[in-house]
Amino acid sequence: MTDSDESVPVEQLSFTEASRELDAIVNFFEQREVDVDVLVGRLERATALIDELDRRLRRTQAQVEELVPRLDALAADTTASGGTGDATGGTAGGAAVGEGGDDDE
Repeated sequence: MTDSDESVPVEQLSFTEASRELDAIVNFFEQREVDVDVLVGRLERATALIDELDRRLRRTQAQVEELVPRLDALAADTTASGGTGDATGGTAGGAAVGEGGDDDE
């Protein structure tokens, strides 16, 4: 991990980038003795990364909890109207699009 990694605000990292940086910090601590000044800075960054990852996971969970009943209702409407199930397949694709939206942050 370089100092430039830590100069990027955690909010601007993708979920994957933040997770990888957190893994790098953990590995850094496991591999060597750490100077106290370095320790504090890395712990602060790790805490910021954990908070941001947790915030994103909670937001994603809330979105899923909101979407599932809507998808269930759509599937029930399709079944009740004698649909072939194509609409349900389409909504599954829609859910995947919603999931990908979080990676764009």
